[in-house]
Amino acid sequence: MKILALNSGSNSLKYKLINMYTKKTLMTGHIDAIGLDRCEIRIEIGANKITKKALVKDHLDAVMMALRSLKQEEVIKSYNEIDAVGHRVVHGGEYYNHAVLVNQHVINNIKKLSELAPLHNPHNLAGILACKKIIPHTKQFAIFDTAFHQTIPKYAFMYGIPFEFYVKYGIRKYGFHGTNHKYMSEQAAKLLGKKSHEMITCHLGNGSSITAIKNGKSIDTTMGFTPLDGLIMGTRSGDINPEIPLYLIKKGHYKIEEIEDILNNKSGLLGITHKSFDVRDIRAMALKGDEKAKLALHMLSYKISFYIGGFSTILGDLDCLVFSGGIGENAWYIREKVLDSIKHIGVKYDKTKNKNNDIIISTPDSKVKVFIIPANEELEIAKEVALLL
Repeated sequence: MKILALNSGSNSLKYKLINMYTKKTLMTGHIDAIGLDRCEIRIEIGANKITKKALVKDHLDAVMMALRSLKQEEVIKSYNEIDAVGHRVVHGGEYYNHAVLVNQHVINNIKKLSELAPLHNPHNLAGILACKKIIPHTKQFAIFDTAFHQTIPKYAFMYGIPFEFYVKYGIRKYGFHGTNHKYMSEQAAKLLGKKSHEMITCHLGNGSSITAIKNGKSIDTTMGFTPLDGLIMGTRSGDINPEIPLYLIKKGHYKIEEIEDILNNKSGLLGITHKSFDVRDIRAMALKGDEKAKLALHMLSYKISFYIGGFSTILGDLDCLVFSGGIGENAWYIREKVLDSIKHIGVKYDKTKNKNNDIIISTPDSKVKVFIIPANEELEIAKEVALLL
């Protein structure tokens, strides 16, 4: 059984073709920095690694390139060899608490929910439509980021606004990045060697979220009604005083559509630096003395520490802290700032192991274990598809 897992991020596309009978990954691909001049495609087939410059203007282009690469690299001879495609879809609202077979009704709901996840659902849908066009007879499944967070209790997912807003419009905290938070929790539990556990998982990338997990179930998370909430991100503001957009609109400075665009596409790290949303670029700028770049990195590490501290309080005895995602796995300087600021919760770490991005970076005597677990949402997607098949 060969399953293709497609994972569209806000500016990237990851994909894997996995033989679920043998659990062997036949090919891994990552198209990074979509729409930017430095966009490239990285492919791994066994020990063979290939990196090429890529001209990819949007996510539809990226999906087309991903499908073509499977043939070009002779991983498959025909698209008929693909038994099913699993798509990461960010927002499932209250429609879905599990993965589903894609049909026109599902497509319509994903489209409808795009207004709540404007940076993701349209890209996720583009992947579905591209596959529908190129491999129309292959079954497609949608795996929703929001599904894992359906276990968050009502007192944590409700907002302090009129209750009828939830009843009429479904306004509540949904949470996102659920596929990777679920994967992180499963892998961390294996490393801990225990089924009962309290952990905090940090998915840190262009989009970022932190989740409190108790015995494998999400009990709270930083993202809310949409992926705009929580941490400061690449181009998203994160949590702000709700009066700010109202103030700007009332003063006549901006229209609603402009505010929405600003908060989703022109804020966050990009809004602070005015130059880049990429932590790698911002780090280089900071090392050259750019004060706004230094401020952006400090704001990011501060907010990560802030939420870890809060979640450690509601969990109680914390067993482990997990980092994942492009920033979580690679930006040792962000982890260092965060870990130095949360020593009071029982974290001790090895600075050398942290700089080397080792899997276990906590010291043997650390009360709270600290893990770096590379994101593998694609494997989690494939597992859910295989179960449905």
